[in-house]
Amino acid sequence: MKYEVIFESITGNTRMLAEAIRRMLGEADCVCFGTPAEKASGKSGDDAKEAVFRFIGFWTDKGTCSEAVASYMESLEGQDVFLFGTAGFGGSDAYFSQILSRVSAHLGEGCRIAGTYMCQGKMPESVRKRYAAMLEENPQDAKVKAMLDNYDRALAHPDESDIEGLQRAAAEAWDKAAAQK
Repeated sequence: MKYEVIFESITGNTRMLAEAIRRMLGEADCVCFGTPAEKASGKSGDDAKEAVFRFIGFWTDKGTCSEAVASYMESLEGQDVFLFGTAGFGGSDAYFSQILSRVSAHLGEGCRIAGTYMCQGKMPESVRKRYAAMLEENPQDAKVKAMLDNYDRALAHPDESDIEGLQRAAAEAWDKAAAQK
C-alpha cells in the first residue's frame, strides 16, 4: 500500500514524528514526503497520486494547524488520513482532542480519519524569554510561572515514549486500512 507523509514543522518536532512514521513503514512505499509547499512543487515525491493513505502532520498554531496544512487538507477528497501533531503545551488529552477536532474540520469532502496522535513538543527559546520577561514584570503571576514550568518540561519532547506512542497509533491505523483494501 502506497502512502505519503505531508507535514509542517517549525522547530523540528513534527518532522521528527514524520520521519519516525517513514522509518516504521519503510521508504519503498512512501511516494511523497515533505511539506505542503514541497508537495505542490513536486520536490517531495514524484507520484503522490498513487498514495492510498495519507499521514498529515502539523505543529499547533493558535490552537489549530498552520494555514498551509489546512489548505492542503481542504484539497483532499475521499482519502484515508492519519493526523499527527505537536503542541508546546501538553499533558492534557482533552487539550489535544480539542486541537485535533479543529484540525480535522479542515479535511476535504469524504475524507476519513483513520487515526490520530498528538504529543508535546519543545518550543523556541524566544518563547521562554517572553515568559521570563512577563514574570519579571509580575513576579507573583502563577499563570506565567506555570507557563515557564511547562516550557521547561517541553524541552524533552518529543521523547522516545512519544515516538513509540506515535508508531503504535500509526501502525494500528495502517494495519486497519490495509485489511480493508
